[in-house]
Amino acid sequence: MILSLYKILGLGLTPLLGLWLRRRARRGKEEAARLGERFGRTRLTRPTGKLVWVHAASVGEAQSVLILLEQLLAQYPGLHLLMTTGTVTSAALIKRAALPRTIHQYLPSDILPATRRFLEHWRPDLVLWAESELWPVMLSEIHRRGVPLVMVNARMSEASMRRWQRLPHFTRQMLSAVTLCFAMSEEDAARFRTLGAAKLRYVGNLKYDAAPLGFDANALAQLSEATAGRPSWVAASTHPGEEEFILAAHQHLVKTYPDLLTILIPRHAHRGGEIAARIAQQGIRFSQRSEGHALTGQTALYLADTMGELGLFFRLSDLVFIGGSLVPHGGHNPLEPARLNCALITGPHTRNFAAVMEALRTQQAIRIVTDAAGLAQEVAALLEDDGARLEMAERALSVVEASQGATTTILSALRPYLTGASS
Repeated sequence: MILSLYKILGLGLTPLLGLWLRRRARRGKEEAARLGERFGRTRLTRPTGKLVWVHAASVGEAQSVLILLEQLLAQYPGLHLLMTTGTVTSAALIKRAALPRTIHQYLPSDILPATRRFLEHWRPDLVLWAESELWPVMLSEIHRRGVPLVMVNARMSEASMRRWQRLPHFTRQMLSAVTLCFAMSEEDAARFRTLGAAKLRYVGNLKYDAAPLGFDANALAQLSEATAGRPSWVAASTHPGEEEFILAAHQHLVKTYPDLLTILIPRHAHRGGEIAARIAQQGIRFSQRSEGHALTGQTALYLADTMGELGLFFRLSDLVFIGGSLVPHGGHNPLEPARLNCALITGPHTRNFAAVMEALRTQQAIRIVTDAAGLAQEVAALLEDDGARLEMAERALSVVEASQGATTTILSALRPYLTGASS
């Protein structure tokens, strides 16, 4: 009954959906030329043979499944992948990854015509779902067609669980579409179990298995030469309201370290202009990477407002503050800098990576701050003590290495569904 009402509501809102998508496109949040994909329309042809559809909503999910996809393609030469994402930035990540035998599409909206059009065209043999969101129409249509659906790196927050618990029968019915559920953490597994998910396993977090972030070797050589001998730190993936903390910490730190270089990397590169204006208002000498400004000895703050270069800057400086954590966003992936031997600092808002953060805290591999003064204090302490900084980085890397292995387990579980994709 609830699913039927949900479908009817979706059909009624379809005309407004087009207007909303065009508005998002004007703001750079959709690709205008590809809006048809949100309605399940495409000009691309389905490849012959086995096709695995993989959905990863945003950058974090897409990054986490890349190593799994690379292994699938390597082990099954006859396999093709259909990769869907929900955001422009995650689509760009998939494009940069350049996976062979892989087609990218945007996830269609969760309305019946779009969903059926998408599934009728692509006819996937297996679905891998790497997203925290559950889309009722899509899941019910996958189930109706008898397509195996495996949730990988499945995440369920406490708040989301409470919302789904308000509709227990509907939620159990929706989760009945899931053939296997590989939870990201033991806490996530417990929440899925509470909601009625069957065939549930906790195998660890795929993010631990991810390859180190890529980088441009020539760019690193140039930046390393330009910054040689200078103390530096990176404020990575910052959000609105967070840059004020970073700038205040920088202004405090330069009193002790006059040649300090602060590297500020906003989560969303399109915010570079507004952040640059704020930096200029404070009289800080800065260079803006998106504008082609050179990083020189006179640069006190480097605004790295570009996409896909975290791996470059995590190699340039071994002291990293992880953004999205001094504001209630939930934090970003600490494993990326940890994998590159960086000492880590975070704010208190880390719910998106609660289990990972707990592991890092237990091993004293990360420091937590709550304001600009605390941030400046911890950065100064780690700049002052090379040994402590190196030891923290080593402990963080040990946490990563001790928790690897989810990819191998999941690949083994998927083998029965991929018969005939080896040639």
